[in-house]
Amino acid sequence: MIYPITEHTVENERHRTFYLAAGSPDARPIVFVHGWPELSISWRHQLPCFADLGFRAVAPDMRGYGRSGVYRRHEDYALQHIVRDMIDLLDALGRDKAIWVGHDWGSPVVWALASHHPERCFGVANLCVPYFAKGFAPETMLPLIDRSVYPEAEYPAGQWDYQLFYEESFDQASAAFEANVANTVKALFRKGNPRGKGKPSRTAVVRREGGWFGGAGQAPDLPMDTDLLTQNDFETYVTSLQSNGFFGPDSWYMNRERNLDYASRAKNAGLLTMPVLFLHGEYDYTCETVTSRLAEPMRQDVKNLTEMTVASGHWMAQEKPAVVNAALAKWLAVQFPELWLA
Repeated sequence: MIYPITEHTVENERHRTFYLAAGSPDARPIVFVHGWPELSISWRHQLPCFADLGFRAVAPDMRGYGRSGVYRRHEDYALQHIVRDMIDLLDALGRDKAIWVGHDWGSPVVWALASHHPERCFGVANLCVPYFAKGFAPETMLPLIDRSVYPEAEYPAGQWDYQLFYEESFDQASAAFEANVANTVKALFRKGNPRGKGKPSRTAVVRREGGWFGGAGQAPDLPMDTDLLTQNDFETYVTSLQSNGFFGPDSWYMNRERNLDYASRAKNAGLLTMPVLFLHGEYDYTCETVTSRLAEPMRQDVKNLTEMTVASGHWMAQEKPAVVNAALAKWLAVQFPELWLA
C-alpha cells in the first residue's frame, strides 16, 4: 500500500503544532524533528519511506515555524518548552513511546527529550549535531574546537562564532535573513562540498565581517541548488519564512542559560541507555564531527551508540535521502526487531 502524506494539527491551551504524517495511524510512531530554518517538508523523503516500512511517520513544523505556534519572546523558544510540544504531540497521537529523529536544532530537542523523558523513547537518532549531556551551548562546544583549523588567536570561537553573533546582534542577524528571503533560502540550502575539508567554515567569521553574508546585509542571489530543492520545495520555504519571519527561528539561539539549566536537570545525569544512532556529515564543516573532537562527549554519555558517516553536507536528509533512509532502516531493523512492521 502506498500511503499519502496528510496534514494535521493538534492544539491545546499552550501551543499549536501542525504536522505531516504518513502510514497507518495504528503503527508505531517515528517522529522527525527539523532544525533551523526548515519545516516539516524537510523530511519529505523520509515520511513515505518509513510509512511503507510499517511505521506512522510524523514530521511537525516546530515552534516558530510554518503553521505551528509563533511567539514574540525569546524565552518562548527555550528547549524545555519545545520538548513539551513534542510530548504533547506524542500524547495526541495516542502513543506512550516513539522513535525520535532530529536534525540541526531538532537534534538538541531530541537529545533533551531522551535525557528528560527516556520513558517516551524507544530510541533516538540524530543527524549532524551530537549529544552534549551538559547542554548544547558555546560553553560545551568551544573546548572541542579543532585548533588546527581554527587557531585561537584568529578564530577564538571557531565555527561557533555565529552563535555569539545572534546573542550580540540579534536584530541585525534576523534582518539580513529577512531582507530577501528567496535569496536566503537559495544561499543556505546547498549541498556539501568536499573541497571545504580542513578549511574554516563561513560561520567562523560572522562577527568579524559585521554580519551574515560577509556583512552585506542580505543574501547573494545564487542559483537554486536543485540537488536539494525542487521549485515547489523552494516556494514552500520562502512563503513560510516570509510570513513568519526569522524572529522565532533565530530565537532558538537566545536561550543559552535556560537550556544549560534545563540540561542540568536531566534524568540519570544525562546518561542515555536506549539505542542511539548518530549520522556524521562528512562535508558538514560547522558541525564537523568526523575529524574533530566534537562527538567525544556523546561517546562518553551514550551507552548503546551506533555511528555512520554520510558523504553529504549539513542538509543530509535532503541531499542524500536514500543513504539516510538506509542507515535509519538498518539501525531500526538491528536494534528494534520487536517494532519492525509492528
